[in-house]
Parts: sequence; structure tokens; C-alpha cells
Amino acid sequence: MVEDYRPGDFLLAGPSATLLATGCQAVVAEPDPDELVARVGKLLLDTAAPVAVGVLPFDGDAQPRLVIPAEVRRGGHARTGPTAAWKHAPRVTPIPEPAAYAHAVEQVVRRLRSDSGLRKVVLARAIELDFDDAVDIGSLLPGLVAANPIGFTYAADLGPAPGGRALIGASPELLLRRTGDQVVSNPLAGSVPRGVDPAADEKVAAALLASAKDQGEHRVVVEAVVEVLRPFCRRLTVPAAPALVKTPSVWHLSTRITGELIDPDVSALRLAAALHPTPAVCGTPTAAARAVIAEHEPFDRGFYSGVVGWCDASGDGEWVVAIRCAEVEAARMRLFAGAGIMPDSVPAAELAETDAKFRTLLAALGVAL
Repeated sequence: MVEDYRPGDFLLAGPSATLLATGCQAVVAEPDPDELVARVGKLLLDTAAPVAVGVLPFDGDAQPRLVIPAEVRRGGHARTGPTAAWKHAPRVTPIPEPAAYAHAVEQVVRRLRSDSGLRKVVLARAIELDFDDAVDIGSLLPGLVAANPIGFTYAADLGPAPGGRALIGASPELLLRRTGDQVVSNPLAGSVPRGVDPAADEKVAAALLASAKDQGEHRVVVEAVVEVLRPFCRRLTVPAAPALVKTPSVWHLSTRITGELIDPDVSALRLAAALHPTPAVCGTPTAAARAVIAEHEPFDRGFYSGVVGWCDASGDGEWVVAIRCAEVEAARMRLFAGAGIMPDSVPAAELAETDAKFRTLLAALGVAL
């Protein structure tokens, strides 16, 4: 089904299943979470569409884009081939320059050390790629799927624009899945670039697991997810310590949280909206971290570090964190990568982490810089 994607479609290819939604019966762009859930639920019932699909932005005051599609297809896990080769290398514009990003990290570290109320800030970078020809999203998706077999490859239409506009990516992080009264959330926080050979890779993985800084960064996220989910659940199971999860270029600390809902009428979309944004993509406390991000990031995140996924009329659904992603419009592609900044963060290490995250996406897209 990945090969069947066309501009304007919605695709979410996960570790066990793929969903492809085509056409558009209606669009919901209501920022208020309760109103969004109510309007989407009514449209699902009125249209008898099997699911609603789309994206929530990073900024809670910005408009989401939820689509009631005309047709939905589901299938097993997608196993596809490599991405088509690019004819010409793109023109590259870093936003900001790497040295400026490292300086911003240094400033945020000082802020964290002096402000006892601020625990973590996620600071992001962007890279803008300009190609000679319009980007063919359909040719990129097979490479993303092949490079990230245990992650979630996605493509979501972002609305009318000359030549089209879409968010594509390969996220390793499940924000929320609801199946009946069962919920799962799998936050990732605390990361390190993979080693250059098996021995080095094993060493950096062990160091990540033993890192007080990364364990602290991860703990902040798990605590926040549990705090949000607990009022909705009669039971929550939270492992005592995180596990290691690897992507092609990064190791992550991972905790799989499971729960049983008290009220089976609470939808996956409502839970996702309540959880978003977690400290994994924003920081904590949320309002203070947002203010620091606005001060130091020289771009609007848009749908980067938002949420992408689907829900149905019964409330079931799956929502993943919109990271390892790029916003595509015509011949331009803007890639994003962020790092969790803590009081003991080292700017050079955080810069290296974002470089590794960029490499994950660039390699899957078949782009060599």
C-alpha cells in the first residue's frame, strides 16, 4: 500500500499494520481539544467513515488538520525497497547555523541551572533543502519504511498550497494507542548517537543506560505521561526502569506504559490531545519550556513535534509523535531535529545528537549532504 500513496493521501505504516486514507469528505481545524473531539466524533457518525486521520500541531493555539477521508485501506506491515536516487544534490540552509545552536543550548543550560522551576527544555534545529525539481513524496516513502521497520512511517497532507504541502517522517515514538479499554504509551527520552562498530555501539548503549543525565531526562517524561493518564485509568503499569531501543543512528531510553480505561467512551484522540506535548518534545513545566523554545528557536515548528495518527467512531486509534520528519512543499523540504536540554547538558553533545537524528532521516530519504 505504501507504493499506492498519492499526493493528498494520508499514510501511517507501523511495525504491524499500514493504513492508507484517500479523498476528503470534511476537514476539522478546531484548536480546542474538547470541541475537536466532539466535531470529529459527529462527522465519523454522520459520514460512516471508518476513521478520521491527520495531525495536531506543536502549538496548542494553532489549528490542527483532521480529515474525514473518502476511502480507507488497511494491510499488514509494509516491507518495501530503497528510496529512488536524487538527480542533483540540494542546496542546504541550516536554521540556525550549528555554532548558533550550540550557543543557544549553552544559554538554555544556564537558564535551567538558575531557574529551579524549569526542569527540561527541548531545543530544535532545522535544515532547509532546496531541490531543482518538485519533491516526489511517493518515491521517498518506501525508503523511510525500509529504514525504520520498528518505527512509524507517515505522510499527512497539510492543506492547500501550490504544488501541495505535506508532513512526512519516520517516528520511533508511540504517543498513545487505544484498543477497547486498553491504552499504551511508549515515551522515548534520553538519546545518544550509535557507535561506528559493534563494540563501540555496545559501549555507548551501556553508557546511555548508566547516564544520570539521560535517566533524569527520561524520568521527567514518564512522570508527565503517568500524571496525565492516571485520572483516565483504573490501572496503570509502569516499568521501574527504562529499556534500550535503537533506530538506525540513535539509541533511546524507552518505557512502555500500559493501562485500563475507567471510561470506555474516552477516545484515543482525546487522550492524545491531553498528553500532547509531552516533555519529550517540549520540556517541563510546559508553559515555561514553550517560552524558552520561542525565545531560542528561529522558526515556527508548525506540525513538527506534533502528533500524527487516526481514530475511529468507537474511540480506538493510534497517535505517534511527529519527529524525524520533514515538511515538504514543492521543491523545498525542511527537516527538523531536537534534543532534550537538562542542567548538565553539554552543548557539543546535544549538537551531535541532532546531527545523528538528521542522518537517520537523510539516509532514509536518500539524500547525501
